[in-house]
Amino acid sequence: MKISKDILRLAVPSILANITIPLVGMVDTAIVGHISDSAAIGGIAIGTMLFDLLYWNFGFLRVGTSGLTAQAYGAQDHDQCARILGQSLDISLVAAVVLWAIQWLFVTIALACVPCSADVADFARQYFYIRIWAAPATLALMAFKGWFIGMQDTVSAMVTDIVVNVVNIVASFGLAVYTPLGMMGVAYGTLIAQYTGLAIAVVIVVMRYGRYLRCLADWEQIRQFMRWKSMQRMMTLNGNLVIRSLCFLVVYVGFTSIASKYGNEQLAVASIIMKLFMLFSYFVDGFAYAGEALVGKFIGEHNAQELKHAVRVLFNWSIGVGLLFTAIYWIGGQTFIDWMTTDETVRQLATDFIPWLIAMPLLSTLAFMWDGVYVGATAGVEIRNAMIWSAVGFVLAYVALYRCWGIQALYVAYFVHLLARVVYLSLNWKKVYL
Repeated sequence: MKISKDILRLAVPSILANITIPLVGMVDTAIVGHISDSAAIGGIAIGTMLFDLLYWNFGFLRVGTSGLTAQAYGAQDHDQCARILGQSLDISLVAAVVLWAIQWLFVTIALACVPCSADVADFARQYFYIRIWAAPATLALMAFKGWFIGMQDTVSAMVTDIVVNVVNIVASFGLAVYTPLGMMGVAYGTLIAQYTGLAIAVVIVVMRYGRYLRCLADWEQIRQFMRWKSMQRMMTLNGNLVIRSLCFLVVYVGFTSIASKYGNEQLAVASIIMKLFMLFSYFVDGFAYAGEALVGKFIGEHNAQELKHAVRVLFNWSIGVGLLFTAIYWIGGQTFIDWMTTDETVRQLATDFIPWLIAMPLLSTLAFMWDGVYVGATAGVEIRNAMIWSAVGFVLAYVALYRCWGIQALYVAYFVHLLARVVYLSLNWKKVYL
């Protein structure tokens, strides 16, 4: 019972924060759609996609920080908790400076690879050059979020996320509608929101965790912090997580790119199915975050019995969420699709893919939950290898089946990628915790 309470205490704030995420994109699109034309809407969409691609590769700042911090917390090593936060923030600052340095090159190459009109490309470029100045705040917030989760404090992570998203909505609307900035007010709104969130995160750390930071004022601790050896574990873990992120891009960018080859209607269907799938992921991610925190804590405590018990209960909760969404999509799948589009052709085509929508939650919840467990265990090699195998499975399944199954082969391939993750991580778990 206690483990279940701990899981809900950690999972619920993350779920509440996740629910606010889609609202930002919806509001940004609505603002631009009411004050500008289709080229501006397309430009914002392309610009947002560029940042998704860019920041996806820095997901290790949250993931790696979470697992390492949870283990240090479980071991009651306050100095190490502080060092991990400091090291993660240092990495985020260096990464932001690199992004500033390559911004022109990145956006030039990216837009050359994305088929769009000159007007759309111009809007996307303007949007990108404004938002890129939020890079230090955006990357630092990833580190802070991972650190809060590792410290068993998803409430602080939730507060920071909600502040960022609410400020983003309010500032974007105010600047776009009531100032001469027009549609670029959306970019400035995001910029303001990121730095506001960073300020909130810093205040939370100082007020709640000031005692953890005292060690960084000691000269000997600073010398130890600066040594390569003290960062080696973090850098090794992060290197494996970067490879994992690249493999994720193979699957998710590949899914959209392949769908686009079957025409605009099939691309629209794929987009709708993926959005409905991501809606489910916002809920199960909360339990994955709880897994990161609790698994890392029990490993830090060297408490194998509680670790195994926590993993078992975590999977019970996540399977319950998977079954709930399976039932929701079974009953209301077509209704959800009808809500998302008025195009009758797209609605009819989407009907053929509802079985995949129904089948995905139960399998994907296992994949997401294992990811959370392995992140808490800081098992970087296994996380990397699982994603490599799943990306290979995705590519091979599609190549083997597309000639006879057409677009359905794409959904089979996505299913195979999930299955590969679940099988690999299930088979290797005992190796990690024993």
